[in-house]
Amino acid sequence: MPSSTMDRIKAEITDSFDEELELQLEEERLDELVAEGLGAPNGATLDRRIYFRELFRLQHELVRLQDWVQHKKLKVVVLFEGRDSAGKGGAIKRVTQRLNPRICRVVALPAPTERERNQWYFQRYVPHLPSAGEMVLFDRSWYNRAGVERVMGFCTPAELEEFFRSVPEFEHMLVRSGIILIKYWFSITDEEQEFRFRMRIEDPMKQWKLSPMDLESRVHWEDYTRAKEEMLERTHSTHAPWWVVEAVDKKRARLNFIAHLLGQIPYEDVPKPDIVLPERVRNPDYLRHPVPPEMYVPDVY
Repeated sequence: MPSSTMDRIKAEITDSFDEELELQLEEERLDELVAEGLGAPNGATLDRRIYFRELFRLQHELVRLQDWVQHKKLKVVVLFEGRDSAGKGGAIKRVTQRLNPRICRVVALPAPTERERNQWYFQRYVPHLPSAGEMVLFDRSWYNRAGVERVMGFCTPAELEEFFRSVPEFEHMLVRSGIILIKYWFSITDEEQEFRFRMRIEDPMKQWKLSPMDLESRVHWEDYTRAKEEMLERTHSTHAPWWVVEAVDKKRARLNFIAHLLGQIPYEDVPKPDIVLPERVRNPDYLRHPVPPEMYVPDVY
């Protein structure tokens, strides 16, 4: 196996470990961890340090944005589209990692039911739109019709054409109603998708990410390219523009995307009252009863 391929595989495995580290590391510990090596292969320590520092800084700004959205009762919709394995899920995870799930929630709808297939096409998405003070992240969206449904033959040419006629009006209606609509397309190369698919095939912990539809997408790469090009051309508008994220480098893509998202919604600090922890009330007649030993989880570790 070429050394360049081995380096890519090592970097991919390292990135998987980093996903867990991101949940645990605190910014003030970064320099110490970097000094200890942080397990970084091939002298990549500096890049990872920069990545972590910028990610935590941006996530702090996302918390400020979340507070602003709630304070001003804004309604925000962010669409994530792109080829299979383009990094949409990883980007969404970095946005939601430190946010309140009651304010920022993710919508990832399964394949439509028979009843939904016979409804107005946009109907199944409408119940998931935000109320005041909410952010909704759509992990794939109504643009399924312009992508997988078109390529795999799940819709007719007439249904596709009706979608292209309707979606600008639908999105314009959302924007007029006060919804902030932001649309992202995560872009990767043919070679990068093949590499990521092969990594998933070889990694038992990631094989669940591969569906038969994902594998079929490799066969239809050029069909998806043509579908994407027409979709971007016909649904890019001043009120609901598309933003393309170069996503071959996953870490840079996450940082660039979050930085751009923060720039789409002007926000400020929200005034907050001082929080005072109340004194614990102690009652003289309170008696704590012991828990039976057999109810405890065994100390395996």
